[in-house]
Amino acid sequence: MEQKIIPASSNLKEFEAFLESSYEVGVFLEIHISQLKNISKLAKNAGKKMIYHVDLIQGLKSDDYATEYVCQEFKPYGLISTKSSVILKAKQKNVIAIQRVFLLDSHAIEKSIKLVQRTKPDYIELLPGTMPWMIEEIKERLDVPILAGGLIRTEADVENAIKAGAAGITTSRKELWDK
Repeated sequence: MEQKIIPASSNLKEFEAFLESSYEVGVFLEIHISQLKNISKLAKNAGKKMIYHVDLIQGLKSDDYATEYVCQEFKPYGLISTKSSVILKAKQKNVIAIQRVFLLDSHAIEKSIKLVQRTKPDYIELLPGTMPWMIEEIKERLDVPILAGGLIRTEADVENAIKAGAAGITTSRKELWDK
């Protein structure tokens, strides 16, 4: 992924702003399953590539069956999940697989590192993305590109994450999309 900023939408108004932006790749976070067809069609018509957060698709259980369904029916560019079965199925379907990792404490970090080593996602999304020292540590320990997300509020947050080694930033803060 060449983009440094990856706009994330949680509603149709944000999604429409993404469609009007110069960005090619975007994330749709929370969405109802009934909206997927329309969202996918609008994105395709606008020449956009969509990444869906499978765990946040309302009305759909986030497992490998749901992942297969989303991949076949909506042909996403990528999928985000905390679940290993979703990551493995996305990779099997040749869809970019992004393992979401929460930096809660040392134990969670160690469990996440083992999970990433097992699933071998295309990217890791670290949350919160405002801890450059953790981005550096995870980058040293894993050979997987990192996306920083969560609590990215300022241009300085973006710059610090990129300097620490993040390949990109996922953000729903529209004011950062314009940078």
